Amino acid sequence: MKVLWVKADKLLPVHCGGNIRTFGLIRELAAQHQLAFFSYYGGEPDPQYEHDLQQHFPDAVCLCSGYGPPNALGYFLHSLKSAPYAVSRFASSSVQARIKDWYDNRSFDVAVCDFLDAAVNFPQDLTIPTVLFQHNVESEIWRRHAATQANPVKNLIYRIEYAKMRRYERDVVKKFRHVIAVSEHDRELMSRWVDPSHITVVPTGVDLQQFHPGPPSSQPLVVFVGAMDWLPNVDAMEYFCREIWPAILAQVPEAKFRIVGRNPDPRVLSLRSSSVEVTGSVPSVIDHLREAAVVVVPLRIGGGTRLKIYEAMAMAKAVVSTSVGAEGLDVHQGQDIILADQPSGFAESVLMLLRNTELRQRYESAATNLAAQYDWSAASAKFAHALSSAINADHLEARSTALLRADS
Repeated sequence: MKVLWVKADKLLPVHCGGNIRTFGLIRELAAQHQLAFFSYYGGEPDPQYEHDLQQHFPDAVCLCSGYGPPNALGYFLHSLKSAPYAVSRFASSSVQARIKDWYDNRSFDVAVCDFLDAAVNFPQDLTIPTVLFQHNVESEIWRRHAATQANPVKNLIYRIEYAKMRRYERDVVKKFRHVIAVSEHDRELMSRWVDPSHITVVPTGVDLQQFHPGPPSSQPLVVFVGAMDWLPNVDAMEYFCREIWPAILAQVPEAKFRIVGRNPDPRVLSLRSSSVEVTGSVPSVIDHLREAAVVVVPLRIGGGTRLKIYEAMAMAKAVVSTSVGAEGLDVHQGQDIILADQPSGFAESVLMLLRNTELRQRYESAATNLAAQYDWSAASAKFAHALSSAINADHLEARSTALLRADS
């Protein structure tokens, strides 16, 4: 297959969940198919990024489209637009012209729109079979923001953006021939808008060559890994440190909590203490996961699936998560993960794993066995099959249309 993959923002360095998922999939797909990765990004031209990307993907096409980072002025200027600011700020005439040219010339067998922020630049007439890759259901994240935000001004903004995002996301999902979701939960949410037969689930994967078991931890270290400029992660850290961690520390005073992730928000930095460490950006999360006795995912807001859970499991780590944190993953409560949605239950679960080495080892073993089923090669094979099905469906529709015209 000749595949065009379109993604907004830089792919490298591969840190955040969406980029990890995209990189894992296109690396495998490019080994089997002719894949052109179109990466457009904001800010100033970055020759080093473009060089590095083409080292991984020789057919990559890069374009600096000049959009800036999100800010209050940008939100105000976009406030009257029907599309949500999280999407409309990525609109670019130069990107649109480049994609339209490929469509007009039918240069590819199939195209992949990597999430909603890229959809704003796709032509209305999709003359190439096109698949929308949904890393999560974005409107669900905004709904949860509105449901948990106490500040009245922020709550109003979240409710406005939720309403815009729900309308926009619904229309985009209807527009594309096929949609790829990352979980059955997301598939169910989007089935409110389109026939579920138009949605394929491709589970999250993990790089088993990079993430693998090491020596067990000998210290009472609790670790969270995630981009610390992403609001659901910021909320999770405030929730954990204020409502859960004190109960753990009261029972295990020598315990430490380490927050690992890039660009810590000021609210996260304020959580630092003698027992809480905030690392900021790190070259690799592997060493930090290796040192952990327990990995926690206390998310209350979010969507899609958390790759970090499978990465922790692949490294034989016991995981405690909220239901939202593990949403959409093929995990099993009480076997390979502990799910707890109340602060007291979450704290007790972490304490139980810190104190009971034998119990923790049982969870570690079960977690490793589960993660072993989700190598990126298996996920990419399912993704490739979905792309092939989209091509075949397009050919069948074209043939049926031609027959109807001939009969008339």
